[in-house]
Amino acid sequence: MGARRIRREQIQHDQKLSRQENGILKVKERARRDARMLGVIKDKKLPFLPAVMSWLSIKLDKPSRLIQQDEVDQLAKQA
Repeated sequence: MGARRIRREQIQHDQKLSRQENGILKVKERARRDARMLGVIKDKKLPFLPAVMSWLSIKLDKPSRLIQQDEVDQLAKQA
């Protein structure tokens, strides 16, 4: 049973390192994505492409079918 525990601990250690390394990259990618999406929604009207609607849904914390144009405008002004 000892080998299984050792493998599990090695996997946990490797996953911890991977989260630390990839987490930094993901923060940078989220910032780039936010800037790109804000550029897309400025001066444009609904409906947007699915990727933009998905991003808006996350930012506004509501389903994309319920997103209104005034909420998009407010989000664009805040940033």
